[in-house]
Amino acid sequence: EVYTIEIIPDLAERAGKTLSDLGYDNVEVRQGDGYQGWPEKAPFDIILITAAPEEIPQPLIDQLDEGGRLVVPLGAEGTIQTLTLVTKIKGEVKRTYVTDVRFVPMTGEVRQHR
Repeated sequence: EVYTIEIIPDLAERAGKTLSDLGYDNVEVRQGDGYQGWPEKAPFDIILITAAPEEIPQPLIDQLDEGGRLVVPLGAEGTIQTLTLVTKIKGEVKRTYVTDVRFVPMTGEVRQHR
């Protein structure tokens, strides 16, 4: 199963329709703010974040399964960001640098946590 959250309503609707048209029946699209993740579907083996927060949202770490991996671009808007691999082992979080990147900033609730 694959779950995706898109904050922009039109993009969420288009993504759902496109995936359905292509025959992907194992992908569930939700329109909303990804900051809180999708606790009803947790825990997750893999979380991929495609917008950059300055820090990893704690709710996403909490929803990561034991042995799970989270890939996130970290950094401020307009700066070089760090693509980071986060692994959760025995409840501990390990961060590994992957490469420098530039992503759009995460919007929504994350802005309230700066």
